[in-house]
Amino acid sequence: MDKVVQIKGVDILMVVVPALGHRYMAKTCAPYLKENQIVILNPGQTGGALEFYQVLKEQGLVRFPFLAEAQTFLYASRMLGPAHAKIFSIKNSLPVATLPAYWIPGIVKVINRAFPQFVAGDNIFKTSFENIGAIFHPALTILNAAWIEETHGDFEYYIQGASKSVSLILEKLDKERLEVAAALGIKAISAKNWLYTAYSASGKDLYESMHDNPGYIGIKAPDRLHHRYIDEDVPMSLVPLVSIGEMLGVETPTIRTIIHFASIMRGKDFWEKGRTVKSLGIQGMSIKEIRLLAVTGEI
Repeated sequence: MDKVVQIKGVDILMVVVPALGHRYMAKTCAPYLKENQIVILNPGQTGGALEFYQVLKEQGLVRFPFLAEAQTFLYASRMLGPAHAKIFSIKNSLPVATLPAYWIPGIVKVINRAFPQFVAGDNIFKTSFENIGAIFHPALTILNAAWIEETHGDFEYYIQGASKSVSLILEKLDKERLEVAAALGIKAISAKNWLYTAYSASGKDLYESMHDNPGYIGIKAPDRLHHRYIDEDVPMSLVPLVSIGEMLGVETPTIRTIIHFASIMRGKDFWEKGRTVKSLGIQGMSIKEIRLLAVTGEI
């Protein structure tokens, strides 16, 4: 079907693809997007809305659609085969933010007709910094690499894979994420508190909270290392965290280590392929300018 026919007359476009495809989707859709359409990246990963916006600008758009990104994916799910997926759980609530931020209430009101789980987030930087998949997916996959290769993922990823020792590393990754967000004046939710908000899971630490989450029961690990939990989440989630942290003077040694290990294991330079402050269009900007961008949408 012609792309114009697919997009013409559509009020809401829900972009549900790996973040590696956001640039392609933006470039492909750009000639056909209209000013009053709503484009939602579900999810945006880290910097999704900014990257999409940059591509639309590169394609010469002057009048932009309403552009939004979700904090994470709405469903805890797995693909079981071609056109066959299983939903294990639906998150209780899912923050969504727009570029610029003053569009948020109106956009949420519209999408709540179909998805009542979407709630108003603060701004696109907070939804990006609260991308909890960045903390769970790459590290759990890399730290369980031998088990994944030996069993082809035949173990419970978030339960058996998140041992006490592995959970300590996840907590350190999470601490660095929170520090990058704080440098921008954003109080992001911790991974432990996010589990309570999204799934009503609780515990005294991250290990207990992950094991208390019924939404994770039965979810198997990836059956291979060539998987989006590394090939997507490392360049599209972790690399931008390090890049933003570096610009703001925040050290992220644990995140850097996971990126380094992932690059070795996959034989790819994720530093080169990942989103950076340059590709997101915020290189050299002050904290005040970045926060103003989130509100006004103007770079």
